[in-house]
Amino acid sequence: MDAIDLFAGAGGFSLGAQMAGVHVVWAANHWPLAVDTHSLNHPGTIHSCQDLQQADWRDVPNHDVLLASPACQGHSLARGKEKPHHDALRSTAWAVVACAEYHRSAVILVENVPEFSRWVLFRPWCDAMQRLGYAVAPHVADAADHGVPQHRERLFLVCTRSQYPLHLELPKQAHVPIANVIEWDAHPWSAINKPGRSEKTLKRVQAGRAAFGDRFVAPYYSSGSGLTGRSIHRPIGTITTKDRWAVVRGDSMRMLQVPEAKAAMGFPAAYRLPALQKDALCMLGNAVCPPVSADFLTAIRQAA
Repeated sequence: MDAIDLFAGAGGFSLGAQMAGVHVVWAANHWPLAVDTHSLNHPGTIHSCQDLQQADWRDVPNHDVLLASPACQGHSLARGKEKPHHDALRSTAWAVVACAEYHRSAVILVENVPEFSRWVLFRPWCDAMQRLGYAVAPHVADAADHGVPQHRERLFLVCTRSQYPLHLELPKQAHVPIANVIEWDAHPWSAINKPGRSEKTLKRVQAGRAAFGDRFVAPYYSSGSGLTGRSIHRPIGTITTKDRWAVVRGDSMRMLQVPEAKAAMGFPAAYRLPALQKDALCMLGNAVCPPVSADFLTAIRQAA
C-alpha cells in the first residue's frame, strides 16, 4: 500500500505507516525545517514544502491511503483565548477534503485533538466527506494504550469508501511508565533551592515529594498534575510543543530533554530531529505518536 502524508511535520504519521508496512510516497508541510527533518528520516519519500490550502492536487502521486494531521492549535483547549488566527488554523482541515475530491483515496486517516469534533464546522466537514463517498468513523485513542509512555488522547477519523463506517477494535497494551525512558545520569541537573526559583515551583515540588517521594515529574504550567506532580511509575502527561515537564530527583531538578521526549512520543532513539531543543520539542509536541498510527493502519489493512 502507498500513502501520502499531509501536514507531515517531523514524520510521526509516516513512521507509523512504515511500521505497518505502508510506503509513504509523498509528504508535505509548510515549515521548511520540518520538511528537512522529514527528508532526513524518510529519504525515499518525495517532499513538498507548501501551504496545502494552495496545493495543486494533480501534482500529488496516486496512493491508497491519505494520512493527514491538520493544525490542531485552533481546536485545542490549550490555545487559551480565542484569537483571529485560530480560524485560519482550523481551516487547514479543508485541504483534506480538497485532496479527497481529486484523488478519491481508498482510505483517509485524519488525526487531531478530540476538540476537533466540537468544531462548529465539524458536521459540514463530515458532510463534505460523505458527499464524496466516504463513511466517517471517529475513534479516540490514548497513546498510553499503544505502548507509549505518555497519556495523549487524540481523535482519529477513519474515512473509507464503504457503505458503513469502519469501527476498529484496537488491542490495548500494558501502560509503560515514564521512568523507563528518563535518562537519570545523562543530563545536567540544578538545585531546587536556588536563588530565583519561583515560589510556585517550590510549592509544586513540595506537593510532589509528599505524594511520590524523591523522584517524580511535574509540569511547569496547567492545573491537574501541575499542582501535585505525577508519579514516574505511570505514563507522563501530554508532551507539548514547549518545555513543560520537569524531572525531580532528590534536591535537584531539570527539564525533560529531547531524547526523553522523543521516547515518550514513541520515536526510536535513532530518529533525527533539529539540533535546537526549541525546534525539536515543537516538532515532537505537534507529532503523531508512531505506534498509534501504526496500530490504526495495521487494523485497517487487516479489515480490508
